[in-house]
Amino acid sequence: MPTTISTRTWKHVSGALGAMMLGSLVTGVVMTTPAFLRNDPTAQEPVLTNPTPPPNRLAQNSAALQDFSNSDKQPLGGQNLAAAEGLSTAFRNVANFVRESVVSINTIQTRVVGGRRLPPGFQEFFGAPEGQQRRLEQTGMGSGVVVRRDGYILTNNHVVEGADELQIEFSDGTTTAGRIVGIDPQTDLAVVKVERENLSAIPIGDSERIQVGDWVIAIGSPFGLEQTVTAGIISGKNRVRGIVDDGHGFEDFLQTDAAINPGNSGGPLVNLRGELVGINTAIMSRSGSSAGIGFAIPVSIAGPVVNSIIEHGVVRRGFLGASLADVNAKTIEGFQLKARRGVMIQSVLDGMPAAAAGLKPNDVVTAIDGRQMLSSSQMKNYVASRPPGASMALTVDRNGQPLKLQVDLKERTDELMAQFNAGEVLGARVIPATEAIAKKYNYDNLDGGLVITEIEAGSIAEQAELMVGDVIETAGRFPLESAKQLEMIVAEYERAGEPLRITIRRGQRRLLGVIQP
Repeated sequence: MPTTISTRTWKHVSGALGAMMLGSLVTGVVMTTPAFLRNDPTAQEPVLTNPTPPPNRLAQNSAALQDFSNSDKQPLGGQNLAAAEGLSTAFRNVANFVRESVVSINTIQTRVVGGRRLPPGFQEFFGAPEGQQRRLEQTGMGSGVVVRRDGYILTNNHVVEGADELQIEFSDGTTTAGRIVGIDPQTDLAVVKVERENLSAIPIGDSERIQVGDWVIAIGSPFGLEQTVTAGIISGKNRVRGIVDDGHGFEDFLQTDAAINPGNSGGPLVNLRGELVGINTAIMSRSGSSAGIGFAIPVSIAGPVVNSIIEHGVVRRGFLGASLADVNAKTIEGFQLKARRGVMIQSVLDGMPAAAAGLKPNDVVTAIDGRQMLSSSQMKNYVASRPPGASMALTVDRNGQPLKLQVDLKERTDELMAQFNAGEVLGARVIPATEAIAKKYNYDNLDGGLVITEIEAGSIAEQAELMVGDVIETAGRFPLESAKQLEMIVAEYERAGEPLRITIRRGQRRLLGVIQP
């Protein structure tokens, strides 16, 4: 089976081998296509007729070539190379047009390493007195793309994450310091700012309209080789690999066979008009280098992220308040759905936008704002791309009857998302620990677990002497993330007739408990 290389795998570059994938996206800059691309035959896709043969460079340089060649063959003639020459010209034009917008990003991360306890007489062999701390610098390299003329650069979060210093190198060889404006681990994107004006910002394309088979070009710094250009096609769309934010992020990758290698991360994927369509981010490979399967974050996802980071410093996303499922053979049969395409509403949270708009479980959303919805990941990404307070027009199938609904989104927060994993187990209301919930119950260092917010009188939870504010960290040695998970563990132990051991955090103490389901 092919190996998926996570975005974190390419974090650092040391010596000859770098670390990072590709990626790069832009926002708010709209530029017209340059004249040399508008006039280029391949960019406009006309039919080439009666092309003028290219000059015979071999004959022009024959004097130099005769020094080492005594061939009596003439160059192959009679072939129609117009299409190939036109495509070559298009590649060359795009590379020259885009190169000023592509940057290399060099990162430095400093770590302080504690001293060692060494046997007497060994200190001289390790270069530092016993117990002395040392500062270690870890370097990395990636790519980025200028998306605004006033110094904003788009790259991958995994390129700059944890960096203490950024050096941005431009195509003319000049360098300048950069600072991180904002990051978004949920899309693996980041925005960097340099104090320069009148930069060459890349024009933005439409990743929704690009098709499988379309030519694309990737530019970046693989293995530290700045301004490397590779070409390929769009091999697939709407790829979800579960590699962003440990599988909890927003993914809708463009797949390409344009060569992407460590160091390409954060660089642009562009079409033949020189427009940004994606940010090179990851590859699938057994060897760690390009195997012809690369993934780029589409600009449809990157655009709202960049705009929000520049405007607010963080990413603000819309929240619907409904859990989603794909419409497929299993859900059609299991829930007796009439619709054959769309996204099924599994559940709605009380008091949230979906419920307020009238959405119900088993409704099938077929379109939003005129866009056809074909998968739950597509709908999730679209909702998240809308700002808080935005209104969406939903086309819904309810048991075969069409409906039109209007939804006004709230702002997505960790606390609201935790509601999807909340529930009642053993007579206790539990909710995943978040920063706000931890603060409410006077915890400052919670790392997962389920917080008890209510306990029913006479319940198993009360009999086990659990208390409101307790954090159930593990059950049966399994770390807990959701009420559903705890419910399944309890059911398993109940079937086996065995007592369930749990780990509880109560204030600054950790307790062991035993529950008989």
